[in-house]
Amino acid sequence: MRGARCSRGFTFVELLVVTTLLLILASAAMPMARVTMQRQREGELRRSLREMRTAIDKFKDAADMGQIGATDLKAGAEGYPPDLETLVEGVSVVGDASGRKLKFLRRIPIDPMTNTSDWGKRSYQDKPDSTSWGGQNLFDVYTKAPGMALDGTKYRDW
Repeated sequence: MRGARCSRGFTFVELLVVTTLLLILASAAMPMARVTMQRQREGELRRSLREMRTAIDKFKDAADMGQIGATDLKAGAEGYPPDLETLVEGVSVVGDASGRKLKFLRRIPIDPMTNTSDWGKRSYQDKPDSTSWGGQNLFDVYTKAPGMALDGTKYRDW
């Protein structure tokens, strides 16, 4: 058995074939990973927008029921909060001498598309397609991120 070769390890060609196959598989997985990450950020954006819009609606309901003091409402505000910070800091409750405050948000969420807490705002008096905030009150929020979502809509239209 001296003439028979004992082979150990892999040949260069075998290593080249395996490496090529791994590169092909990795290149197919990268686009899927990018789409998954974008879908995750879009889900977080939807959640943040829903959280802020719900807080604005709760503020409006409390104002309509007379629970919010007149000092916390600006003239012509239509019962909407003056800004996002008011939803976090809270407003005084009418008829409550203990100084208790109604708070509607724990914090201003970070926009997952821009990684800032700078949101686009609309007041009740602004036009629906306005890109600048009138400052009278806070009727709606939207992201300032440019670009299109996976479903083909613009992020700012959400």
